[in-house]
Amino acid sequence: MVRIDPIVVQVRRFGRFRPKRLIPHAASRRLRRFYAAARRQWRRSLQFRVVGITLLLSAILVSAFGYTVASLISQGVLRTKVDTSKEQIQRGARAAAGDLEGYTQADDPGLPGKMRIVAIDLASSMDIPGAEVVILRQGTALGHAAPDNGATAVLQQGSMRKLREAVVGGRPGTYQQIATLDVGQGPTRFLVVGTLIITGGQPLELYYLLPLKAENDLVEFVALVVTATGVALVALLALIAATMTRLVVKPVRVAARTAQRLSAGLLDQRMQVKGEDDLARLAAAFNQMAANLQRQIVRLEEMSRLQRRFTSDVSHELRTPLTTVRMAADLLFASRDDFDPAAARSAELLQAELDRFEDLLTDLLEISRFDAGFAALDAEPTDLAPIVHRVAERLEALAERCKVPLRVEAPEDGAIAEVDPRRVERVLRNLLGNAIEHGEGKPVVVTLAIDEAAVAVTVRDHGVGLKTGEEKLVFNRFWRADPSRARQTGGTGLGLSISLEDARLHGGWLEAWGAPGKGAQFRLTLPVRSGDRLVSSPLRLVPDDARADEAALIGETP
Repeated sequence: MVRIDPIVVQVRRFGRFRPKRLIPHAASRRLRRFYAAARRQWRRSLQFRVVGITLLLSAILVSAFGYTVASLISQGVLRTKVDTSKEQIQRGARAAAGDLEGYTQADDPGLPGKMRIVAIDLASSMDIPGAEVVILRQGTALGHAAPDNGATAVLQQGSMRKLREAVVGGRPGTYQQIATLDVGQGPTRFLVVGTLIITGGQPLELYYLLPLKAENDLVEFVALVVTATGVALVALLALIAATMTRLVVKPVRVAARTAQRLSAGLLDQRMQVKGEDDLARLAAAFNQMAANLQRQIVRLEEMSRLQRRFTSDVSHELRTPLTTVRMAADLLFASRDDFDPAAARSAELLQAELDRFEDLLTDLLEISRFDAGFAALDAEPTDLAPIVHRVAERLEALAERCKVPLRVEAPEDGAIAEVDPRRVERVLRNLLGNAIEHGEGKPVVVTLAIDEAAVAVTVRDHGVGLKTGEEKLVFNRFWRADPSRARQTGGTGLGLSISLEDARLHGGWLEAWGAPGKGAQFRLTLPVRSGDRLVSSPLRLVPDDARADEAALIGETP
């Protein structure tokens, strides 16, 4: 006996056995592509999902209904056949008992011939093509309708033993069995019915072998009709579901496309209203919403434009009187040694406040440039290590005044990237200045790192930190953190906002992390090559010591 594996067939080639795939790679790839396309369509299309679910459920219901109908018809046909066959064999048994009434001895030499004649008569009286009649004497063949057809030998097989035991058992009656038998014309499905012939001598066994070809053909025809009807019904239901779903999904798709156009800035887009049904009311409500949004957006844009223009105009207009006041203040500040102490102090305060006022005007002008879209990036290959050291040196005086230790960690071979050095220096100055101001006398660490795609700078302080949610608010204009923080220097409230815009202008990130009592860390990440898209940063946003503390709290290894 040869066993063939259903997955791999071993073929002999050049004296060796090698596996050969039954499914070619090309067919496998096509199946995978089809499966991926079906999954993508399932996720994206509501109509596809509705039609698919309808198709599946209707197929299950129709299959169950078809199976039930076919089973009932098959059982009904078979039951009718069995009842008719029992009536026939009972009539045949009575007729055979009358014909064999004179044979009272089992060894009568004329009995076999008579039984053969009786079997032939019974078979011919049924008028059923392929039917066989066999008469047995409790284990011994006495006669049959056609001696060469093998029916007698079939009844003597083990598969018919239970039927014969029931026929000759202690409860006389008519018994049946359905079996596939070979009586000389190939395997055929038969209904075998058996009963006893009561004569003056020993009872005889009478068996009718009735082919079920007509019944099988009827059942197969019914199954074919039910299957064809079920397939047509499922297809019709799928078509109806697709049509009805399209009536609902199409307006939704139109609404989605219109919403996308509105979000893209095409504020005049509207949906077409047809009829007075629920979808029409949805379209009308959508159009009303779009009109209201358009009016609000236009009004807000006009207000924003006026605000930006006002800020820009005021900033420019204040430059002229500020210059005059600056000249007078510089003169007073230079002559403060000749004044009395109160006047000298007033001159110093005037100079300091003018510096703050000038910084505020400078920041307002810079913000107005970003708002107007006039900010330009002058990127050039620049080593960021000298910039970091230079910013730290310029803020050393502030750090000493705040008693904050300052440490810079930068690679010795530098970190060259295509950046605008003026803007990067301004970002680092704002970040480091804020860290020193809020450091509460604890160390501030500036770290520089670079990889193949990005360069990053982190500024870490160990002050009061940030509360949950403040890591986003710190970049808002004029936002102030916890007022309990001691402020040693005055800020405009625009530094981090301008720094964020500078980072975005580079195509980079400016992010913040903080926790109450654990300080804060700001991370600036810029692409090494101008115009590249960032995907990662060479430095972590969350400091290692904070990660270790969080891991210790939950009992894990950092």
